[in-house]
Amino acid sequence: MKKKKRIWLRLFVILVLLIPAILVDLPNFKVEIPKPTVKTDKNAPYVHLGVSGTLYTINNDVNLKRGLDLQGGSRLVYVADLSKIADEDKVNAMDSLKRVIENRINAFGVAEPLVQTTKSGNEYRLAVEMPGLQNTSEAMNLIGKTAKLEFKEYANEGFVATDLTGKDLKRADVVFDQNTGDPYISIEFNSEGAKKFEALTGRNVGKPLGISLDNEIISAPNVNEKIAGGNAQITGQFEFEEARALAVQLNAGALPAPISLIEQKTIEATLGQEAVNKSLVAGIIGIIVVSLFMIIYYRLLGVIAVIGLAVYLILSLSVFKIIGVTITMGGIAAFILDIGMSMETDVLVFERIREELRQGRNLIVAIRVGFQKAWPSIRDANFVSLVIAAILYWRGQSNIRGFALVLAIGIFIGLFTTLVGTRTFLELAAKRNFSRNAWLFRVEKEEGQKV
Repeated sequence: MKKKKRIWLRLFVILVLLIPAILVDLPNFKVEIPKPTVKTDKNAPYVHLGVSGTLYTINNDVNLKRGLDLQGGSRLVYVADLSKIADEDKVNAMDSLKRVIENRINAFGVAEPLVQTTKSGNEYRLAVEMPGLQNTSEAMNLIGKTAKLEFKEYANEGFVATDLTGKDLKRADVVFDQNTGDPYISIEFNSEGAKKFEALTGRNVGKPLGISLDNEIISAPNVNEKIAGGNAQITGQFEFEEARALAVQLNAGALPAPISLIEQKTIEATLGQEAVNKSLVAGIIGIIVVSLFMIIYYRLLGVIAVIGLAVYLILSLSVFKIIGVTITMGGIAAFILDIGMSMETDVLVFERIREELRQGRNLIVAIRVGFQKAWPSIRDANFVSLVIAAILYWRGQSNIRGFALVLAIGIFIGLFTTLVGTRTFLELAAKRNFSRNAWLFRVEKEEGQKV
């Protein structure tokens, strides 16, 4: 009785996961559930059913994120000027440059940017790929600016530099004025910067304090009193996007070396769509061929494997959409590899089950023993694959990390599909007493044994 409950409990879990996954996988749709109304006619014993507005709206606007090679985007190549940096520090300077630009692009809202550094002769280059971004002018301005922030005091009818700079900054945020609604930059200094700012405002009470960005005065408020605590504001005639970009630059820090744009390329989305279509056709053909082979060779077990494969595909696609995995050509390759690994797991289990059936066990016992004997091989093979995926994700660039992430997700979903889904379907089939028909399992009788 307990075994029956476990089977139905696993089936319930599969359905609970499968139904919302199917809804997520469907193309974008919007369903409005009407709000019913009931009116009674006072002059006659009639009830009128009607609709008044919308009771609930269901939106499915979850899409797959595609990388630069699939959806198009922009590619920028910069050359870094490291002439003022010692040779032994140039590699570290390029790593720092890469981190700063990655932070700026991520804060700008571009999904899964790829930033790579290369060396060609004595020239150090930095390549930036931004999927989905066709208009590169704003991103170019954001990437290339040094965001050199300085606070200047007024002397001799002009502003002069002080020792308070962007290096003393802790954080910058966009805040809206409660009275006017205009955006401004709220900045917070670190402990050393707070001391400098307090001393600076203390000796400039009644005078303007110049706030300079890239040697241009953008704000010059009057100092009414000495300000302690390390908080200040950068005000001006900012648009929201301008204020947000400035806050991003200040938080990301100044570039460790000047960079110059030497190449700009916009990749059309139609090329990506062509690659997607060819990959889909190849994937569908592969799935059909594998499914036919499993059904022809394993018969009933093959049919169950194909059902499990369908569950695997539905769950995988929904997980990719929900967690926002950016799919590239490498990711598609990893997904196809995951499908093969999932079917390989089924083959290991099926061969063990057939061995048990040849020895005369009934189907229910053969399923239990088959999974037990196949588990060590399944565990070890998938553990090795997960270790490789972890190393690729840890040490790889964005496209390699995408491959590793898709591979790891597919491994976990494949294990769930086989150990929970396929096993549940097999045990439900066993309840139909199919084990009496050896042909359904391609089991050959051995001498002196019944199948």
